[in-house]
Amino acid sequence: MGLANYAVTQVDNKWGILHDGNIEGDYETKEAAFESAVAAASLAIREGHEVHVSAPGTTVEKPL
Repeated sequence: MGLANYAVTQVDNKWGILHDGNIEGDYETKEAAFESAVAAASLAIREGHEVHVSAPGTTVEKPL
């Protein structure tokens, strides 16, 4: 079986999931996109694929 890679990514103030070279979905929050990616990943695991799911952290600038 192959590799199923799901990467939560921000697109124009919305969130989507990068999968197979395409950004899928239109989510209001990063958490909603992540939950959808995990649901898709669960199906891929059931089919025998290796699965990677990633989501960016929040960048917080510390004062100097």
